[in-house]
Amino acid sequence: MTHPLGSVMLDLEGTTLTPKERLLLKEQAVGGVILFARNVDDAHQVRRLCGEVRKQRPDILLAVDQEGGRVQRIKQGLTRLPPMARLGHYYQQDRRASLALAQDAGWLLGMEMAACGLDISFAPVLDIDSGQSSVIGDRSFGAEPTQVSELGGAFVAGLHEAGMAAIGKHFPGHGGVAADSHLALPIDDRPFESLKQHDLVPFSALAKQLDGVMPAHIVYSGFDRRPAGFSPSWLGMLRQSLGFKGCIFSDDLSMAGAHEAGGPRERAAAALAAGCDMLLVCNDREAALEVVAANPEQRSVRPGKLRYKRARPDLEALPALNRWRRTHARLEAMAGVPSSD
Repeated sequence: MTHPLGSVMLDLEGTTLTPKERLLLKEQAVGGVILFARNVDDAHQVRRLCGEVRKQRPDILLAVDQEGGRVQRIKQGLTRLPPMARLGHYYQQDRRASLALAQDAGWLLGMEMAACGLDISFAPVLDIDSGQSSVIGDRSFGAEPTQVSELGGAFVAGLHEAGMAAIGKHFPGHGGVAADSHLALPIDDRPFESLKQHDLVPFSALAKQLDGVMPAHIVYSGFDRRPAGFSPSWLGMLRQSLGFKGCIFSDDLSMAGAHEAGGPRERAAAALAAGCDMLLVCNDREAALEVVAANPEQRSVRPGKLRYKRARPDLEALPALNRWRRTHARLEAMAGVPSSD
């Protein structure tokens, strides 16, 4: 019988585990680890670090942000992915070919993350680029809801082909605000009907295909005065109206956009009360320790739902796969990486 994972996903200090981290990982409340650029030298080192973590907690969920473009933590030894906006531009030229490439890109990302020992990448970004948010911008598949839905859906299908879970973000859409929720609490004053017909479209279209969703630290005042990640109304709608059955990850509770809920314990309690299943507490070890000490309730976040279930591919063997070689070359060319030929 599998048991629920702890509710807290936290980060690490460096490229190897410290003695204190080895003890921290054994805490019941800890259910996941997310890697940042400071934890990464190259793909092989990440694989070793994931192995170190699993020696302490074999069941733990290991995650990273590896979207492509400027959000790509592991660069050495893996494909340099273009920003997803490049796939959006390709969609405008050749819809069918762009969808095939988006699916190949999702498959390649899933295979590379699995080979590094990771369970999930927080991807795809399903925000629509409305030309206002610099923090989203070219991370988005585009400015048109159907285009984002189709490319995002193809990317999700590719991740699933590789045996990897797909995590959509940032529900119900971060693209319509200028403020960066890392630094402030953005407020989107558009009426709910406008959001429903625009930003919500990709999440509505893909809710039943996604394994995880990450809500935004944004107030959508036409629907609820609470940020989406602290809103039972928004997360209830995701579950009930959109039919989402997967895991809801809070965005990082250390971000400025989350601070309106109070201190670390209060933020954790508010996110859980709203309907989040796993709480990210990153880049603030004291806050993470405070939340872990509070031992937040465990939800039905089970390893079998999100953990990578297949035999992991070997990093060294990926270039032997025709599909990997073809997709790797196309994506690196799209990213502007000079050919090694």
